[in-house]
Amino acid sequence: MQKNAGKGGSLMEISILQGAVENANEAFVTIDEQSRVIFFNRAAERMFGYRQCEVVGRDLAEILGPGCREGHQRAVAAYVKTRRGKLIGHASEFEAMRRNGEIFPASISFSLTEVDGRLFFTGIVRELTETKALHAQIMQAERLAALGQMVAEISHEIKNPLVMIGGFARQLKKKIKGEQEQAKLGIIVSEVERLEKLLADLKDLYRPRRLNLVNFDIDELLQEVCNLTIANLKNDAITINCQAEPGAKMISGDRDKLKQVLLNLVKNGAEALAGPGTVAVASRLEGDSILVTITDSGQGIPASIREKIFSPFFTTKEHGTGLGLCVSKRIVDEHPGGLFSLESEEGRGTTVAITLPRLAGPCLQPVVRPGK
Repeated sequence: MQKNAGKGGSLMEISILQGAVENANEAFVTIDEQSRVIFFNRAAERMFGYRQCEVVGRDLAEILGPGCREGHQRAVAAYVKTRRGKLIGHASEFEAMRRNGEIFPASISFSLTEVDGRLFFTGIVRELTETKALHAQIMQAERLAALGQMVAEISHEIKNPLVMIGGFARQLKKKIKGEQEQAKLGIIVSEVERLEKLLADLKDLYRPRRLNLVNFDIDELLQEVCNLTIANLKNDAITINCQAEPGAKMISGDRDKLKQVLLNLVKNGAEALAGPGTVAVASRLEGDSILVTITDSGQGIPASIREKIFSPFFTTKEHGTGLGLCVSKRIVDEHPGGLFSLESEEGRGTTVAITLPRLAGPCLQPVVRPGK
């Protein structure tokens, strides 16, 4: 009786262990000495897109992906032959492939079980997509911090001489009457102002940014931005339309930073119009979000350069710094739930879309800022 009870206990333990592995969140795969799959749990099915019945009996290297087939087969064969090597107890990173052909980063570590003289290897496979993305974000943040420090130091050294050059040029421009001299001094002043703006944009791009979040109506800000742009338009043939669907559109955001973004985008839209044209600024509710769009009727952005438009210093303007869109996107992306996108078609214009979460319920009352 005791012997039977022992067998029953062992079977129960095996059943519990098998159920735990089968339903684990991590992918478990067991292979034999020939690297043939004999177990493939549900997490592995979800990760690779195969059902267990489709992979049992197949070489694991065929499932993992082409990037690791040869190395995996060599490692298993070497361990079976020598009982030594790095196959057991070491996590190896590789590029795995799902059934649909999608490549993703992963790691695999094997443990060893010997049954009746036969070796069985159980691998735990972990997808590293999120880990890699987080690591990339950390590295990017560190690079930005280092660049921010460098930009701050360079700006400090350059700004003072620029201020002096600009100041002297403006004084000379007031005193000297010659037409040619006036034109040359005007160029100096213009270039100094361009460099000052470049320094300001660089500092804005790379320095750590702390958002001053307040509650406000986005439609009021859009109208304010449109009015400011209209007042500074140099081309009377350009029309700025501000359209807002009815409904409260309260958001929580850094009003000053978002104003900077919107002014830049509407200005860009106006500058994209070679002749008569329209820049349409609109807002509408989309579920729990507010969608703001700025659409110009210009010639659009050529497909050949569309992927570069958010790169720092890339510009198609004669006097542009190439930082406006890059800074604007970063400001929106730094807002909780903020999304920034751009669509353009040659000959049909460009639309920039900003999505921000909508405040609801008791949060609908605006926050009054100091001095307002």
